[in-house]
Amino acid sequence: MYRIALCDDDEREPACVKELLDKYREAKGQLDYSLEWFADAHALLRSMEQAGKPDLVFLDIYMPDKNGIAAAQEIRSLGSDVPIVFLTASTEHALNAYGVDAVQYLVKPLAQETFFHAMDTVLGLIQKAKESQLVLKTAHGIVRLQPDDIVYCESQKNYQMVYLAEEECRIRMTAEGIWGMLKPLSQFARCGRSFILNMNHIVSIKQEEIQMDNGRLVYLPKSRTAEFKKLYLSYYFD
Repeated sequence: MYRIALCDDDEREPACVKELLDKYREAKGQLDYSLEWFADAHALLRSMEQAGKPDLVFLDIYMPDKNGIAAAQEIRSLGSDVPIVFLTASTEHALNAYGVDAVQYLVKPLAQETFFHAMDTVLGLIQKAKESQLVLKTAHGIVRLQPDDIVYCESQKNYQMVYLAEEECRIRMTAEGIWGMLKPLSQFARCGRSFILNMNHIVSIKQEEIQMDNGRLVYLPKSRTAEFKKLYLSYYFD
């Protein structure tokens, strides 16, 4: 089931969006969804903190207290890549909408054709994200991660510590096993036998010390430092 959030201070909009979603389901086939309406951005953000991100957010721009652009910026600052589709009565903020990686910018009253196109795009992105997920087995069960959720991995004999932004997972897998999964992805680089680093999460490299954006430090073997710096520079500039 797709969890869809609608944030709009106009109480008529939920019925309008639901009607279009039902028409989309009839035209395109099965679309199992739930629609939750939020009358202001604060309620939406609070829900995302408590219940996690939905699969799609329809976000009005003109709202009291916090407008849609500001709400989208806060969603992105929290590290959420949830697809956002803006709904608005004006094209005034179209450029700002793409500054927060909005999927579409729909002008009210919503037209079926443009709404359907937005849904095709969003569902395509969701499917692509699912296909790129890594499925890992921990002592507490199966976890599914997007590759860029991983900040770095550290080998501990037959276990791997997978460090994320705010947590870590202990995976029963060899270093070669997890490297085999990550090696095809250009953002990952191996450093010695112990570390696999996501170069998108590196803040700085000083001597043999690497600062990651989750606050952790990784210490490189001195013999590997020059080689890794070369890899890092090549990733960003070549």
